Amino acid sequence: MAIDVTDQTFETEVLARSEQLPVVIDLWAPWCGPCRTLGPIIEKVVADTEGKVALAKVNVDENPRVSAAFQVQSIPSVFAVSGRSVVDSFTGALPEAEVRAFVERLAAAPSEADLLVEAGDEVSLRRALELEPDHAGAVVALAELRVSAGDPDEALALLARIPETADTRRVAALARLSSSETASAALRSGSLEDRLGALLDSVKSDPAARQEYVDLLEAMDPDDPRREQHRRALASRLF
Repeated sequence: MAIDVTDQTFETEVLARSEQLPVVIDLWAPWCGPCRTLGPIIEKVVADTEGKVALAKVNVDENPRVSAAFQVQSIPSVFAVSGRSVVDSFTGALPEAEVRAFVERLAAAPSEADLLVEAGDEVSLRRALELEPDHAGAVVALAELRVSAGDPDEALALLARIPETADTRRVAALARLSSSETASAALRSGSLEDRLGALLDSVKSDPAARQEYVDLLEAMDPDDPRREQHRRALASRLF
């Protein structure tokens, strides 16, 4: 059965649940014709997994924070989350056969690479990428470890292997910010507001300032309401 998820329940119903089984997130709106076409298809296909995959439905009109976190530009948009990371996605009302293939990939037994990613240490993650060079979970986890180890260049090279997602944007932002003493200090001290304010006057004319501003937004908690306020401030300066 599909679960209607809100901004307030997303952490529990999607992220926490994805630690036990894959969760398909259907981002839709009542006025969207293709959404009404896709909805029954995806519900049927997920139901056919007999509990191996969960389905969460998010009305983007009523839950802007979830929509912003996934940077949704058109609907329906569908994301698969496993272990709190996006592992697959598609946009538009696909035919049932393609939706079924998408869901069945999630319901499959964990691969050797999946099990290595669950271990989480660097040796295991590198071995996972030897087996599956574009394993999204391994790429993101290893890239984050390399940022922590002070190697942002390898982190960015790893992230370039896979399509962009909210997770890859976050880790890439942390990698770039780690190369800036001022930005790193802002992250460590939690004084992002001050740094964002200092950058704002330069974002239109200075590409480096603009990139740092965007990266600091990516580093913020997606549920922090100030994030959207700062996005609007950036847009007002650029446009």
